[in-house]
Amino acid sequence: MRVALLSGGTGGAKLARGLLDEVGAENLTVIANTGDDAEVYGVHVAPDPDLVTYWLADAIDERGYGIRGDTWEVMEALDAAGRPTWFRLGDRDLAMCLIRTEALAAGRRLTEAHSEVVRAMGVGAHVLPMADEPVRTRVTADGRELPFQEFMIVGGARGTLEAVDLDGIEAARPTPEVLAALREADVIVIGPSNPVISIGPILAVPGMRAALSEASAPVVAVSPFVGGEVLKGPTRAFCEHAGIEPSAAGIAAAYAGLIDGLVADEHVSGIAALEIDTLMDSDAARRAVAASTLEFATALP
Repeated sequence: MRVALLSGGTGGAKLARGLLDEVGAENLTVIANTGDDAEVYGVHVAPDPDLVTYWLADAIDERGYGIRGDTWEVMEALDAAGRPTWFRLGDRDLAMCLIRTEALAAGRRLTEAHSEVVRAMGVGAHVLPMADEPVRTRVTADGRELPFQEFMIVGGARGTLEAVDLDGIEAARPTPEVLAALREADVIVIGPSNPVISIGPILAVPGMRAALSEASAPVVAVSPFVGGEVLKGPTRAFCEHAGIEPSAAGIAAAYAGLIDGLVADEHVSGIAALEIDTLMDSDAARRAVAASTLEFATALP
């Protein structure tokens, strides 16, 4: 079974790991958000594609991001030199960014450049940027506009949200690899990532919604809300800003017209829905959610 997964942050990356265990690397393609990408320390950082890659490599750090067992000598040296280090990259994490940056500097597409990171981490699945063109999420809160990473890390995701903008989105297009993955998939899954700042940029790429609508595979979404709450990140605040009810029903409404079904841990009416425990706090739980999601999707009329 060939599976295409749209993924942003932690929830989507966890589901990617479960899907990998279910269908195997050769049958899994993850389409990752690149709106969070940034240029830091002279390298191209791609937080969501890297997060997915590290989860697939079974190398994720206990913090839920970065590489397990990483060292911090570069950051310590920068600290000692009085340089800002608000964006913390471990030494191995920085090495992966250097690999990607070197490929970009040689004129390769972002898709090709990130494939070098995937290969370096020993991952057999495909992890595709949503587009090769640069897209950058910018957040305005309390009258101050910041790049997404600065809003989250330096600003602590604080303040009243006023706007979320995607610089460069008009020029972006789904890559041939992304279009092929959607066209050839047997099941398409929208992961349990933030619908505004993680999945939102993917769906905003011109041509992406059309590709999803034209795909022959069933499209199902997994709600990011567990027990009515968000496990990580400011999903609730961004949903409220976007007018999305912070619930499984709100997720179904946000993806209306795109999805054929929804997986959630609460009852949802008005759409084909599977009610299961969606907490993915172990290998077994991640695999169970993945297996149930695929079984549900393939049974849809």
